[in-house]
Amino acid sequence: MNIPKGPILIVEDMPNILDLIKVTLTFKGYPVITATNGEEALAKIDEEKPALVITDILMPYMDGFSLVQNIRTNPETSDIPVIFLSATYLTTEDKKFAFDLGAVRFLEKPIDTEEFLLTIAEVLTQGAPDTSPPLDQEKFRQIYKERLENKLLYKKAQIARVKNLLQTLPDEQKLAFEELYEEACRHRDVIQSELEKFE
Repeated sequence: MNIPKGPILIVEDMPNILDLIKVTLTFKGYPVITATNGEEALAKIDEEKPALVITDILMPYMDGFSLVQNIRTNPETSDIPVIFLSATYLTTEDKKFAFDLGAVRFLEKPIDTEEFLLTIAEVLTQGAPDTSPPLDQEKFRQIYKERLENKLLYKKAQIARVKNLLQTLPDEQKLAFEELYEEACRHRDVIQSELEKFE
């Protein structure tokens, strides 16, 4: 079986994670291109059709769910295999939605390097993914909105818990939780901005 030609596109908004994945794949000899959100990724796909897309889900401007819906509904790109990576969207419903969109694999962060590389090699040698029809836009929007609302509630609850905890911790223990609080607030804002597109 022919291994598809073209680079691997990594879509990730966290620079340290993006660099780690890029270095890991480059070290193994894979050509790599990168993007930091879904909009940027679609532009890169137009320039140079990748053999594989590896994408985070929670990103500003256009998240991974919307990116994959765009890839799958475009006849020019619908055969590109996609692997989701996420540390945030990990519920059974999130993963089902990811596979319904057409992802071939779903990996949780932090990544296990050996498992990650094995998955990449398997996907690249399996040929084009099953080309079942993509979700229609109405169904996509309905489920996508549900996932966003669910995650927003979770993030708001997490923020409240961390905020309460910060008031009780001694100063020397606060730093890690302050970082967690800032990250949760950033995630909340990204999710909120995606939800605002439905208004």
